[in-house]
Amino acid sequence: MSARGRHGARRLLVQALYQNQIGGHDAATLIEQFSTSKEFTGVDAEYFLAVLDEVMEGKEALDAQIMVAADRPIEQLDPVERCVLWIGVAELKSHPDIPAKVVINEAVELAKEFGALDSFRYINAILDNASNALR
Repeated sequence: MSARGRHGARRLLVQALYQNQIGGHDAATLIEQFSTSKEFTGVDAEYFLAVLDEVMEGKEALDAQIMVAADRPIEQLDPVERCVLWIGVAELKSHPDIPAKVVINEAVELAKEFGALDSFRYINAILDNASNALR
């Protein structure tokens, strides 16, 4: 699948993981909801499912990795920032085929689109630190 397909998958992942945090939806519910959405037809579905599974199964480990680089408790992170960081750290950990610079750039773009005004700077700093530790 193209880079555009993976970017689309990441956009939907932010939305799905946000719903998980706010509404408590489990992976099966999220897959059912997002796989039937109009936007899903243009994304890398396999990648969406893989990263969703990695995040849902590994939140504690991902949070621990984020905490190594963060300057505040994980509970104080904005839910959107946390979603973007989960995706970025999962990619750094489990997808060595994707260059760290691409992971970080994609996360920064997601933060600009979905996050608070300057959250992209915070995302960039944390993932840069995480990439040094994980790669």
